[in-house]
Amino acid sequence: MKDLKVQIEIESSRAVKLSQEAMRAFAMQDLVQGKALMKQAVDAGKHCQNLIQEYNKTLLSISK
Repeated sequence: MKDLKVQIEIESSRAVKLSQEAMRAFAMQDLVQGKALMKQAVDAGKHCQNLIQEYNKTLLSISK
């Protein structure tokens, strides 16, 4: 359970960092790099959401 919390924190931080890097790339008119970074940020966000769902299921099974 603690592992899931750590994974969620890591993945959410990764999504934020990638998104910020993408925004910097877009600001510098590097659209190809910005798009690639934003895709990675979206993927990290989706992975984070899946981990959160798994964490919530674990909590629900423990509380029963």
